[in-house]
Amino acid sequence: MKIPVIKKLAEQFNIAELEKAEAAFYDEKQPEIEIPGEDEGEQLTHVMAALEIQREIRDTGCEFNTALRNYTQRVRNSIS
Repeated sequence: MKIPVIKKLAEQFNIAELEKAEAAFYDEKQPEIEIPGEDEGEQLTHVMAALEIQREIRDTGCEFNTALRNYTQRVRNSIS
């Protein structure tokens, strides 16, 4: 998982585009948008993280940086 990649995806694509990419991975197809990552698992992780950030912005109205910070904090808390 690479935070700069997640940030770029969340800034560059909307929820519908990211959901379509996520569905493509689940259907074992190549997404229409380019998703950086070493393998399909990492690429899917990037898409899911960007989606979570976009959805938080939509649902709470928070700023992008706040949603990104909240996401990274949840990840850190789940690891420790």
